[in-house]
Amino acid sequence: MLQQAGLATLLIDLLTAAEEEVDDVTRELRFDIGMLAGRLIEAAEWLSSHPATGRLDIGCFGASTGGGAALVAAAERPEFIRAVVSRGGRPDLAREALSAVQAPTLLIVGARDTPVIEMNRVAFEQLQCVKRMDIVPGATHLFEEPGKLDDVARLARDWFVRHLRSR
Repeated sequence: MLQQAGLATLLIDLLTAAEEEVDDVTRELRFDIGMLAGRLIEAAEWLSSHPATGRLDIGCFGASTGGGAALVAAAERPEFIRAVVSRGGRPDLAREALSAVQAPTLLIVGARDTPVIEMNRVAFEQLQCVKRMDIVPGATHLFEEPGKLDDVARLARDWFVRHLRSR
């Protein structure tokens, strides 16, 4: 667990090592939003019941298809997931869940990732929660350009600090 700015951070890979090997070839599992959201929900339920973390709000940060999974999980379990950040995400994959999301949601997209910008704009309009969309100048889909992941980290940190509290 990492701690910064008063936030505890737990990084969870939603695919097992064996599943990642399969997915590297088939690319199927990364698009199984229901499975990925289910795993996020299981993790959120466990964190909420654990003595060390049970009094903390949970925020989900998802990249690419993980952004869609985080939004589905937030829609299905608003009592656990209290904020969402999607980086270069595919919120379009959460299409049916978007209007049910209650968690404050930040969509972060690279300015040079034109197709994903449009997907995020359409999803943004469907969200009925506190929401914001930030477009990072000069960034492509993976934010590999110098300093761009640092920009994403600052935006995400500030969003979580603003919207997460201990209960």
